[in-house]
Amino acid sequence: MARCSPPLLRRLFCCAAKSASAAGAGAGGTSKKNIVFLGSPQVAASVLETLLVASESPDSAFQVAAVVTQPPAAKNRGRKLMPSAVAQLALDRGFPGDLIFTPERAGEEAFLSDLKEVRPELCITAAYGNILPQRFLDIPPYGTVNIHPSLLPLYRGAAPVQRALQDGVEETGVSLAYTVRALDAGPVIASEKFTVDEYIKAPELLAILFNLGSKLLLRELPSILDGSAKEKAKPQDDSKVTHAPKLNSDESWLSFNQEAKLLHNKVRAFAGWPGTRAKLQLVNQNGEPDVLEIKVISTKACASCDKTRDGNEVLFSGNSLLIPCGGSSCLEVVELQLPGKKVTTARDFWNGLRGQKLLKSP
Repeated sequence: MARCSPPLLRRLFCCAAKSASAAGAGAGGTSKKNIVFLGSPQVAASVLETLLVASESPDSAFQVAAVVTQPPAAKNRGRKLMPSAVAQLALDRGFPGDLIFTPERAGEEAFLSDLKEVRPELCITAAYGNILPQRFLDIPPYGTVNIHPSLLPLYRGAAPVQRALQDGVEETGVSLAYTVRALDAGPVIASEKFTVDEYIKAPELLAILFNLGSKLLLRELPSILDGSAKEKAKPQDDSKVTHAPKLNSDESWLSFNQEAKLLHNKVRAFAGWPGTRAKLQLVNQNGEPDVLEIKVISTKACASCDKTRDGNEVLFSGNSLLIPCGGSSCLEVVELQLPGKKVTTARDFWNGLRGQKLLKSP
């Protein structure tokens, strides 16, 4: 994505500010307030879409003056540089490319200079993915507000939805909080709870929570933009803080020595990326074993297994592979994926074994 030189950028911002001021002047001559949105993945693009639609209303008190997102990244097999989901959504909506910023770091002098030219009165972040320095936070007079997919102070950090699912929580939610230098530690303006069922996976839950967050943001924007939200925002209770560290691909392996419920929760939490992997043993008709690596896609957890069989044998029942786990529990694998293949059902996989025996790896 091409960037203009700073002088040209400033001219564009100047013109944009003037035209925005003229367009934003409604009855009584009140100008719309400038909001800058920061986000990167698809869940953040849905928040930007909500803001853009709301800003087009004749009685809207704000306009999206600029968008900040991660730089283009190499994707797919061709490794072609592709814009983030947020940048693509903004471009598809006809947002000026010169007002889409993609700094490597939010503390870059050139970026902060450009941001000041936009004169943001409020910044909104949703899964942006960059740390915001104090010099950034000092720019918007109404502060920076973040949509965080947890009930703060629970699950502060990079992977709140994934870690909550891994812990098997039955309730989570989304919080609207002011951004401060400490990670996800700012006063909470409002929050919304959501009941978690035992089968929902991380990508689906992320989408739901950011959708709830978008609605929460629109509801609270009037008080944020008149400054009263700062008065009602509640400090977080630091004694209740839990953390949600970034996922690591090395965590993706399943150990069948653990109880099935823990493994099922991990499958749900790691869905999308990095996924969950497991090793099984495939024994042919001559009794020769071979290691089979699978990616586990969908599961159920059973509290008890059939104890009359070999404790390491994987069986098939109903529509699931039954893998014995710790505590006499059993993981039911409903969908799986072999290396280089498409996702398949457990039934189709089992039919393809043609009488070969399947064991869990030691």
